Amino acid sequence: MIKGSIVPVVTPFKNGAVDYESLTKLINWQIENGSHGISVTGTTGEPTSLTFDERQQVIKVAKEAVNKRVPFVPGTGSTNHAETIELSKYAQSIGADAILVITPYYNRPSQQGLFLHFDAVAKSVDLPIILYNIPGRTAVNLEVDTVARLREANKNIIGVKESNKDFEHINRLIQKMGRDFLVYSGIELLCYPILAIGGAGYVSATGNLMPKEVAQLYNLVIANKWQEAQDLHYYMMTLNDAIFIEINPVPVKAALGMMGKISPEVRLPLAPLSESNREKLKKILVDYKLI
Repeated sequence: MIKGSIVPVVTPFKNGAVDYESLTKLINWQIENGSHGISVTGTTGEPTSLTFDERQQVIKVAKEAVNKRVPFVPGTGSTNHAETIELSKYAQSIGADAILVITPYYNRPSQQGLFLHFDAVAKSVDLPIILYNIPGRTAVNLEVDTVARLREANKNIIGVKESNKDFEHINRLIQKMGRDFLVYSGIELLCYPILAIGGAGYVSATGNLMPKEVAQLYNLVIANKWQEAQDLHYYMMTLNDAIFIEINPVPVKAALGMMGKISPEVRLPLAPLSESNREKLKKILVDYKLI
């Protein structure tokens, strides 16, 4: 069972190239600070800025860095169906514990198109699959009934990462699927609320900056320390908001750069954090004693 804080680790760049050494160091730091799982090449990992070969290499290097210490769940989804299957098979071949597969973006498939896509991906591998619903990025919502159809047809579909801000949708999803179906928050401000209604954990970009505290939120909940978890939830809110001051992962990488963890580079069409927002973020990092 893959539960808790699964951190979507950024893909560091240095002088335009993927910085695999820094990626390994980030993953080691995450695990040493209590993160319950590691993911790469999801939204925060800038998969659309990577070539196909780079995506494979990032997955490979990350798998070697994790070295079975925690569950490893790489993102293998793409807007291209064949590429998604190829990446998913590759993740299986190198020993990933599960895969995270995003709803195809840009082409806005129907619910039947989503069903056929995910059904084919699920049948192409033996790995557990976590669907990834992020309508703000993909312009299509993975509906509850479609998830139910997919689960009925494929027992290796074990859960959903929900980056849908509609909390009613998430409640109805858990009611329909049952609380043994793993539902993860992909929205930072919903990490605590989703745990409260029976969710399995979360994939929070904030974990890149404060892995210990983000993991502790889950630890407190499973220890039934609800008041302390609630306090931590509100304590983290300012930082949660700050890392989305511009499009993810630009602020997260800027913050990691200020913390001396990586170069803050992103690839076009993403641009570096604006100077005004950089100053705002820097002040917040000081307040949180991260710099």
